[in-house]
Amino acid sequence: MKLIVGLGNPGAKYAGTRHNVGFEVVDRVASRGGIGLTTEKFHGWFGRGDVCGEPVVLLKPTTFMNRSGRAVLAAGRFYQIELEDLLVVVDDMALPVGRIRIRRMGSSGGHKGVQDIIDRLGTDAWCRLRLGVGERIGDPLSYPLSRFDDGEQPIVQQSYERAADAVACWIEHGAEAAMNRFNSGPTQEPGDGEP
Repeated sequence: MKLIVGLGNPGAKYAGTRHNVGFEVVDRVASRGGIGLTTEKFHGWFGRGDVCGEPVVLLKPTTFMNRSGRAVLAAGRFYQIELEDLLVVVDDMALPVGRIRIRRMGSSGGHKGVQDIIDRLGTDAWCRLRLGVGERIGDPLSYPLSRFDDGEQPIVQQSYERAADAVACWIEHGAEAAMNRFNSGPTQEPGDGEP
């Protein structure tokens, strides 16, 4: 069983914001797999199904970003998920808009949702798929809650589809294969393929 968690904030107020790219990607994975995310369970919107022939649990926490670990811990304990079978999809202001990077472990980089998961699980040794939302402009608190501008939209929409492809690759072939395929490319920086 794999657990894929997309981070974001619930409610129409936050829909389409930079902080909610994790929700967007999980929605695409769910749509491709015909998995409904209509059940409220584990402090989030939850669905079960098969992706690439593998059983998966998809989860969008409704705890708000800073308490995301509560949902991850609840679902992980219920399904007895091993750390190597957990993938968290999250926004990253250190990456340009549309860039994807998969890492097996690492610090939160100041992301409070990731830090809460690390704190509650007691380790950073779990895979995360980071989507670039662009370098912070202006207020550091309001920027993640801003929406992408018209010029960014085509890149962002492509990145959602590519990230859903990366999730499928991770499920079917594992972290190493997903990193090699999705962390490399002409627009990636040296070292992006490393764990």
